[in-house]
Amino acid sequence: MTTPTGGSSPDDYWRRPPAGGDGPVDQPTASPAGGSGPPGGYTGPPPSTPPPAGWRPPVHLEPAPPRRLPPQDMAALDVAEQRAQRVTYSFGAVAGVVLLVLVCLLCSRIIL
Repeated sequence: MTTPTGGSSPDDYWRRPPAGGDGPVDQPTASPAGGSGPPGGYTGPPPSTPPPAGWRPPVHLEPAPPRRLPPQDMAALDVAEQRAQRVTYSFGAVAGVVLLVLVCLLCSRIIL
């Protein structure tokens, strides 16, 4: 990597040269393929031939139609969710009490 030298800013290296042509510009004078494309060098993607009309990949197996899902018991789902929420809050409360006891023990050892 080259670094700019002299009294210029670090961003001057990445700026385009002025449009007046003060500096050398590396641009080809003709397109790379020899055609009459733009002088920038990129002539676009190569041409491709589309597939024939009506072409489809062969189908070997027909998938079974989707099954119907069983009905959900919303009342039972709500009860199970509330039970899980109570268990979560219980574990959180127990963990909080244990941490509070540990902090109190540590603080009492520092004070004494």
